[in-house]
Amino acid sequence: MQGFQMSAGFFHQFSNIVSRGAGKPATFALACGLILLWAISGPFFGFSETWQLVVNTATTIVTFLMVFVVQHTQNRDGEAVQAKLDELILAVKRADNRLIGAEDLTGHELHKLRRMIAERVARDKDAIEEIDRRTAAGRSQ
Repeated sequence: MQGFQMSAGFFHQFSNIVSRGAGKPATFALACGLILLWAISGPFFGFSETWQLVVNTATTIVTFLMVFVVQHTQNRDGEAVQAKLDELILAVKRADNRLIGAEDLTGHELHKLRRMIAERVARDKDAIEEIDRRTAAGRSQ
């Protein structure tokens, strides 16, 4: 693809604009209006194959291109969320730093990590319940 290069900055801006625009109610209403207009025009074109081909081709092209735009936006948003979560893990002294980068683990490693966290949660829950029982017993005396 030497002849055609799209800068990452341009695609980033383009995908932001398209993703934000595509998610608006007005855009949905516009798409519904276009489909309604196409359906109404059917009798004027005799419901021909060309008439059907127009909407099939247009929707296929738009869908195909939107997959890349939306995927780019989701990838970037996911990376931003992961960076924020990593920062929170680092900021909390009691947090397990092994969770940083968990999105890069294999399925097996992730399963082991989730099991370990579930065990920790159960232990912490038991400890909290014990503290609650002691506190309640202390108040009743």
